[in-house]
Amino acid sequence: MTVWLNIHTEREIMPVLEVLARAKINLTLDITGLLPDGYHELETVMQSIALCDRLFFSLRPQGIEFQTDSPLVPAGPENLVYRAAELLQRVTGCRRGVHIFLSKNIPVAAGLGGGSADAAATLAALNQLWSLGLDRGELIDLGAKLGADVPFCLTGGTVLARGKGELLTPLKPLPPVGVVMVTPPLAVSTAQIYRAYDRLLPGVHPDTAAMVAAVERRDIPAVAARLGNILEPVTTALYPQVSAVKAALKAAGPLGVVMSGSGPTVFGLCRDEEEACRVAGRLDPGLGRILHTRFCDHALKLAVIDGSR
Repeated sequence: MTVWLNIHTEREIMPVLEVLARAKINLTLDITGLLPDGYHELETVMQSIALCDRLFFSLRPQGIEFQTDSPLVPAGPENLVYRAAELLQRVTGCRRGVHIFLSKNIPVAAGLGGGSADAAATLAALNQLWSLGLDRGELIDLGAKLGADVPFCLTGGTVLARGKGELLTPLKPLPPVGVVMVTPPLAVSTAQIYRAYDRLLPGVHPDTAAMVAAVERRDIPAVAARLGNILEPVTTALYPQVSAVKAALKAAGPLGVVMSGSGPTVFGLCRDEEEACRVAGRLDPGLGRILHTRFCDHALKLAVIDGSR
């Protein structure tokens, strides 16, 4: 059951643990086969960006109470935040309660891992708030039960992910490269895109090894030149608008352009955020939601705040 509370005026639920949950982009995304359980085997170089959701957690005697400021986000048991809290209760036997408020800033169903970032934030926050004592490996194992991107969203930075996304190899941190993103007004289903991929012949696989080498050299032009996503032709075939967005963004002058995840967000890399801001200013607002940000070397930031302010 969802209970609607005003987190800023309910003195009895203070103090509040605030978590910044970073979005992600895929510098490369490849499918290398099928796993025994039928899931796609992934190989992807993932990067945290400064764009984030804000979540606020406060203790309650019992129950999971969830509130969000976004009409696009379900505020009940179907939400990954709610499911993450339930999973922790089930696995650990903890019966303490929590009130969660989600301030949504990452575009929804956009290929930026917003839901996964929120789930990761919930696992990390409740591990602290409920004094569960789980280590990072245990949290990653739990995160993998919730979604392929959740393990990365618990660690962040620049990472090579394999398997379903849970096998993580940290790479050398990249500098604060600028990112400009365009999210057209489309809600793309990840499951739909993977089903469509299975019906089509494979496209051109990105060169993951070359991307990893470029990252390790911290060679930003080489990173931009090696962007690739095996799902992009699938998504653009179903949603031609994504191709138009990519063409417009490429014409605006970033170093390189590619779709993130299963889409529909398309991003371009720039030398810094100032350049990303200039590129964003050249784009037609009618393309969709246009944002600029930068690379970030971590996924989560937790802080105890005085929620009465």
